[in-house]
Amino acid sequence: MIETELELDDGRVLHVYDTGGGGTGPTVFWQHGTPNIGTPPGPLLPHSARLGIRWVSYDRPGYGGSTPRPGRDVASAAEDVRAVADALGIGRFAVMGHSGGGPHALACGALLPDRVRAVVAVASLAPFGAEGLDWFAGMTPSGAAGLRAAAEGRAAKEAHEADAVYDPQMFTPADHAALAGEWSWFDDVVGPAVEGGPGGLIDDDLAYVAPWGCDPARIAAPVLLLHGGEDRIVPSAHGRWLAGRCPGAELRLTPADGHISVLDGGPASLDWLADRAV
Repeated sequence: MIETELELDDGRVLHVYDTGGGGTGPTVFWQHGTPNIGTPPGPLLPHSARLGIRWVSYDRPGYGGSTPRPGRDVASAAEDVRAVADALGIGRFAVMGHSGGGPHALACGALLPDRVRAVVAVASLAPFGAEGLDWFAGMTPSGAAGLRAAAEGRAAKEAHEADAVYDPQMFTPADHAALAGEWSWFDDVVGPAVEGGPGGLIDDDLAYVAPWGCDPARIAAPVLLLHGGEDRIVPSAHGRWLAGRCPGAELRLTPADGHISVLDGGPASLDWLADRAV
């Protein structure tokens, strides 16, 4: 893994991860969840190597080694991805995101039509206030409370996070099994993300409940949506809504999966992506 610091025109720094070129497959930009740092998904790397995939990613502003960007929206991810791709000499690429990374991956698809060949969004939120979607329905009370606080503004969200505690009920038994197995990888990306405080998480949640700055309906590239039917963090209704909004999107709904165990479908999604993004 090659890690570098990229200084942007506005003076911010992005901490960038790159598995390196030379593969026969596509480049895939990873959009991480909340709260994570941007290390590409370790459990998917062996299958990625077989497909010749090059992973590129970065810590979202406010996480890890990346400078905070107060007031950022979901759409701002497209600017950062373009800057990283330009700096690395990457022309076209695919994008994949999990959980809170899903909206950011979709934003890249909507706003970088000249660069993005395919999008995979796993357990992704839909836009806040999406017509016909009861946005909070099916979320655990703790998860809904955090996002409702964000909807009230930064001060309310900061106050909420000051007293927030981990709620294991947000994960299903299948999720806990995945987290005890190969997806214990999350220990490596959550811990560093919260070491410096909740700033990145707060900025993420504020962005999710504000206008995204882009419309998933404008994505021209192929879109694959993966969602678990038992997801308690981002209920599957969000995936269904996105499937109806993104032109030509394919929804793979696995009824018994939760928010983490749905990632077991990652290798098959990479096969799908490699077929469309070369």
